[in-house]
Amino acid sequence: MQLLFLYGPVASGKLTIGRLVAERTGLPLFHNHLVVDAVASVFSFGSEEFIRLRELFWLETISAAASAGRSLVFTFAPEPTVAADFPHRLSQAVTTSGGDVFHVALELDASEQEHRLVAADRAGFGKLRSVELLRQLRPAMSACMSQMPPPALRIDTGSTTPSDAADIIIGAMGV
Repeated sequence: MQLLFLYGPVASGKLTIGRLVAERTGLPLFHNHLVVDAVASVFSFGSEEFIRLRELFWLETISAAASAGRSLVFTFAPEPTVAADFPHRLSQAVTTSGGDVFHVALELDASEQEHRLVAADRAGFGKLRSVELLRQLRPAMSACMSQMPPPALRIDTGSTTPSDAADIIIGAMGV
């Protein structure tokens, strides 16, 4: 089992690139907002119940995939409501089942991030779309990014097209 753990800041292209990797490899895409939106439909974002259930669903789903030998793509946005050790615990659950985790960090500069944030296609899920709120949250989100596991790849999505990024990832993973 191979887990592509695709992480990056808000609007860095995680879902777009994750979809391309999934289409080109046949791997299922378990993206961040599947669980975030499901749990947020019942509990407020950041509430104790939201945080507990979101992590439980992420861990249980990916652990079950690892146990079944089912590779997948997982997109993740590091932010303060996620436990700092979550990426480590998730990786440990995968490797305990004999799987491998391939971390890819997506990066982009602040001006491009703000430009993308207001794009209409971000409205499909409950994604952050306020530049003002992003600016308030940016220091905390940057701190969360700095605590992520070292990536096998870093891709600047401001200068790399989603298609090229997907090809780079697929090539590096060997899938």
